[in-house]
Amino acid sequence: MPEKWVDWNKTTRSKDYRGSSSFATFMIIGPTCFFLGILFAMFPYDFPLLWTKDPILPSYLDQLETHLRFIHQSPPLIARVLSIAVGVGFLGFFIKLFRASESNMLFDGASLVLYLIGVGVYVANIVKGLRLVSAGVWPDDTARAPAPPGSKDPLTGGEILLGREDSLKVMAASNTILALVLVGVLVLQAGQWYAERKDSEEYEKLAKMDSAGGSASPTAEKTKKKQ
Repeated sequence: MPEKWVDWNKTTRSKDYRGSSSFATFMIIGPTCFFLGILFAMFPYDFPLLWTKDPILPSYLDQLETHLRFIHQSPPLIARVLSIAVGVGFLGFFIKLFRASESNMLFDGASLVLYLIGVGVYVANIVKGLRLVSAGVWPDDTARAPAPPGSKDPLTGGEILLGREDSLKVMAASNTILALVLVGVLVLQAGQWYAERKDSEEYEKLAKMDSAGGSASPTAEKTKKKQ
């Protein structure tokens, strides 16, 4: 990899090293935990769809659909706060990866890939699902006029629509995938902290060995002189 992207001379002991204790790390962990909290709040709704074999009642689907519609039709301030939180996470990654060390490229680079996957899942599945739920567009919707021949539906983009229950299951599965991806980001950041800790312990151990060897050598020289 070119040296303009990676500073191979930078170590965890360098002054300009941006590691697990830097503010950029908190810019990554903060939004990640924020989104995990939102997904945890959605887990009681997702659990009956994915993790139980009990039959799903139509009243439950109505309740879930009402909840998702309320979320999607929330004031624009809510969407702006979410966008700002996503942007703060990206800014933290860019700060840590500017003139990155080998440790930054390993842990923060992999975290950035997972973060991008999470954003892709959110935009491709969750946002699109919220739009469909808010519009109430399902294959059995007879009140909705079909799109003209040769034109794409503005909501679906010409894609095949699933039924209501299957669409809600896809959204629940997307929430689970997104949660696992975000947990992976936290695991990598924790791995960076652990690697720095072990590196610091090894450095202190070598420093003590060097100091012990340095203090022993003058004594040995004085003994030789007396002899």
